[in-house]
Amino acid sequence: MQYVMDLLLLAAAFLLSYALRFEFAVPVETFENALIQLPLVLLVQFSALQVFGIYTFVWRYIGMTEVIPFFKAGFWSGLFLVMMRLGLPAELGQWRVPLSICLMATILGIGGVLALRVGRRFVYERFERRSREAGADGGHKKPVLLVGAGRAGVLAAREITNRGNLDLEIAGFVDDDVEKQGSVIQGVKVLGLARDIPRLVGELDIDHVVITIARAERKDIRRIMEICDSVPVKARIIPGLYEILSGSVEISKMRDVEIEDLLGRDPVLLDEEVVRRFLAGKAVMVTGAGGSIGSELARQVARFGAGTVLLVERAEFVLFDIDRELRQAWPEVAIVPLVADVCDRGHMKALFERYAPAVVIHAAAHKHVPMMESNPAEAVKNNILATRSLGELAGESGVDAFIQISTDKAVRPTSVMGASKRVAELAVQDLNPRFPTRFISVRFGNVLGSAGSVIPIFREQILNGGPVTVTHPDMVRYFMTIPEASQLVLQAGAMGEGGEIFILDMGEPVRILDMAKDMISLFGLKPFEDIDIVFSGIRPGEKLFEELETEGEDLKKTRHPKIYVGTINTYDDHEVLGALEKFRGLGKLGKEAELRAFLSEFLPEARITQS
Repeated sequence: MQYVMDLLLLAAAFLLSYALRFEFAVPVETFENALIQLPLVLLVQFSALQVFGIYTFVWRYIGMTEVIPFFKAGFWSGLFLVMMRLGLPAELGQWRVPLSICLMATILGIGGVLALRVGRRFVYERFERRSREAGADGGHKKPVLLVGAGRAGVLAAREITNRGNLDLEIAGFVDDDVEKQGSVIQGVKVLGLARDIPRLVGELDIDHVVITIARAERKDIRRIMEICDSVPVKARIIPGLYEILSGSVEISKMRDVEIEDLLGRDPVLLDEEVVRRFLAGKAVMVTGAGGSIGSELARQVARFGAGTVLLVERAEFVLFDIDRELRQAWPEVAIVPLVADVCDRGHMKALFERYAPAVVIHAAAHKHVPMMESNPAEAVKNNILATRSLGELAGESGVDAFIQISTDKAVRPTSVMGASKRVAELAVQDLNPRFPTRFISVRFGNVLGSAGSVIPIFREQILNGGPVTVTHPDMVRYFMTIPEASQLVLQAGAMGEGGEIFILDMGEPVRILDMAKDMISLFGLKPFEDIDIVFSGIRPGEKLFEELETEGEDLKKTRHPKIYVGTINTYDDHEVLGALEKFRGLGKLGKEAELRAFLSEFLPEARITQS
């Protein structure tokens, strides 16, 4: 049907061009020539439309990007006709299209084809919006202000406007760019600056404010939130670009501002081609695949085109969840769920022999600081001995890269957990000269929203009416989002040559007390009034400040701005082997006091309190 409509339009444009040239009094002989030329002109123009992919476009979504091929089709088809006009001999004069007709037929014909699609889109959107409005529940629409008239704001305005079933009505934009003031974007006027929000809320009876800044920095979101709190008016935010581009949400799916937005930083810019070459088509094993970090690592591995993703997890329920999620999201990737304990060397060896992974990402670990203070033997068994055993299996199996997930708590550790992760770093480094495998450690701080972390605990306490418990008013921590940490781990793994410790740029440390206040405010409550904050005291093994590098580590910038690299302080291989044997023996005998003492003895920088 589209082809027929286009051919009829092109033919009409060509004949109209002749009519205009001769002021609608075309001589008979000239009209006969026009009829002879018509099939040739239609062939040239229609072929140009095909060559430049016009028929691959969906007319409902014709935009500026799709307009360019129309110009190309018009230019080249018109040029071809002009060349024929100038190049054909006189005896073929009836085939020579006059230059004025070449120009008019091109403009009217190709322009008409474009106009036809634009018109269809206009009619479609208008009737679709009306039908959605008729099918909606009806009622008064809520007026909203969009903060940010950039690209993300335009996309949000377009989707809200086109989707008639949303109960939102855009009252206007707010943007701090003075050059945009008073302008109209996507049919919506820019009404003022961010500081004008209180006035606009009162004048326009605004229901809520939507932050539509694609890459908003923490300070900008916090500033807007403070302005909204002063009114007060509820603030919401569009999803991040990562969520939108991954296809998991639409831009119109506004949500409440969360603590992750206030703590977030600039989006991670990956060298995706390097990461893709590192993972594409390979069998990749992720241990601890059901955990917060492990599951996100598995998602990223699948996203970058791994041939097989081996999910190693000993907790059956969380393994079931991530297995089902990955199968639905990436059906082209082979997902293999493996119920296994990394401490079981025999079982893990069988898995290496059966599946021959090319990359191992070791995220399985005990990470809860106070709990490991009470269970040092388990921390040593899982974090040190299992890591060493898994690394040996990787080397013996010819794995290309073994990436161990470490932590900032391994720096001058004051806890059993931190000390065990520090020894694990040394155990991994010791393996690097023994095998062709590249052994790499990646160290970072806390991740937002991970299982057992402070944010879900605060959220639960607020929902229960408080109080919110903070260990110490001066306690600070580094934070990053789970996707950010996982992507940087893969980037570091792709860059590593073996033997390095990669340290992720964690940004500025965050005071836990400030985080608690922010979370209470995000629930529309006032700290110390509606929800109390109490200080419970520093728990066993905790320290006020976390560090990311220890003395003597030579840290250097890499080609990625958020990743630093340093060589871990080396130990003599006999010393490492001897320590591992002693850890193994003390762990089997359950001598926890001796384990704590030996951790402090083996790591001179450690400051572990003896129980």
